[in-house]
Amino acid sequence: MATKNYHVMVFPWLAFGHMLPFLELSKKLAAKGTRVSYVSTPKNLQRLPPVHSSLGDKIKMLEIPLPSVDGLPVNCEATVDLQPEEIQYLKKAYDKLALPFEELLLENLPDLILIDFAPFWIPEIAAKYGVSTAFFSVYTASTLAYLGPPVELKNGTLRTRPEHFVHPPPWFNFHSLVAHRPDYAPTMMRNTHCPDASGVPSGQRIAKIVEGCKFVVVRSCNEFEEKYINLIEELYQRPVLPIGILPPAPETGTQPQTDSGWSYIFRWLNKQKSKSVVFVGFGSEYKMPIKQIHELACALELSEQPFLWILRKPEGVEYQEVLPTGFLSRVSNQGIVSLGWAPQQDILAHPSIGGCLFHSGWGTIIEALSFGHRLVLIPMVADQGLNAKLLVEKEIGHEVPRNEDGSFCKDIVANSIRLVMNTEEGEKLRLRTAQVQKIFSNHRVHDSYIDQFIQHIKRLEFQKGNEK
Repeated sequence: MATKNYHVMVFPWLAFGHMLPFLELSKKLAAKGTRVSYVSTPKNLQRLPPVHSSLGDKIKMLEIPLPSVDGLPVNCEATVDLQPEEIQYLKKAYDKLALPFEELLLENLPDLILIDFAPFWIPEIAAKYGVSTAFFSVYTASTLAYLGPPVELKNGTLRTRPEHFVHPPPWFNFHSLVAHRPDYAPTMMRNTHCPDASGVPSGQRIAKIVEGCKFVVVRSCNEFEEKYINLIEELYQRPVLPIGILPPAPETGTQPQTDSGWSYIFRWLNKQKSKSVVFVGFGSEYKMPIKQIHELACALELSEQPFLWILRKPEGVEYQEVLPTGFLSRVSNQGIVSLGWAPQQDILAHPSIGGCLFHSGWGTIIEALSFGHRLVLIPMVADQGLNAKLLVEKEIGHEVPRNEDGSFCKDIVANSIRLVMNTEEGEKLRLRTAQVQKIFSNHRVHDSYIDQFIQHIKRLEFQKGNEK
């Protein structure tokens, strides 16, 4: 009997920190013979990295135009296009995709739909046509565990004040440091439980998706987060499948290094000592205030550590005002600053890179630990504070102390860089990170999680067949 080629539809939230992991999973599944329909808005599909020609017949990109809503700027289809206060209108537009998605589903009936945290309306639609859904979380297992069971996500009865968010939750039955900073706790509580312009708080979205799905898929592995994965299964009363960390596939060429736009970066890196340079980057989404950019610049200068800083220029700020006056000339022999996007994976793979000063985004954590770099953490928004605490808990990262308002000062950041890169405590971090690197860089282990996921789909389809 011929083996069935399963068909999985994926529908991520409209943020590149979500769309890219969904695409990476799509490529892993396609490489195993699974057909994938990747659904997103036209502009976002155009901005995604191209899929290798060898997978082209297995991955189908399906456009679903984003409706316009009041408050959402024209031609803005992803969070990176927006100010933080405008993202609520993107959610409102996203929720208007329910009917178009149903029409798309009817034209491309899959065996399974993998959905993100936002489209709480999909499980009900899919059930009408006998299609199973699964929640694919791009967050760590520890973040999901911290957020809690569906009843708490919907009602918030156990955490009713911001101060309740600065400690590990009461349902943790083991030692943990995972919690939010006091300055971010009010934002966390508001985002989880208070309706925005879309009318649906994030906590309710996740709760409804968990309750409506057959199982949960998390971008993690038992080797790194087993206790949290097991706890989610208890909290959700659903099977929880780690999918592995989805490490980006190794680059097949050296184009970023030889391309004239980036050659100066790699020429400079080639001149530095092995493991001496600190990579500095806060992602494409976070918009750092100019005052904190200047404070960070002064910290790098004070640290006297070689650095490569990939900096996003704030909107409305002239180029000559982005950095402190005279900064570039003073650090010309110490480091370089590149404004805009950069080939981060290629940079982190360079033997001169030894540490990372960054925002604790899960995707960058995965890349940094895959290369065994020391981690200096300044979490900013969303799940980043929880990720930082997880790394501190595992003694593989140092979180920079903050002021009461969440800001940071140059002296403390500089001291943190020196501590991690040049002290005995930093050497201990390096040794522990080297052990974790063995997990994160083991593509065979993470490939086996993809196999287990496919086997789970097969069992699910077999059960559905027996129920008919």
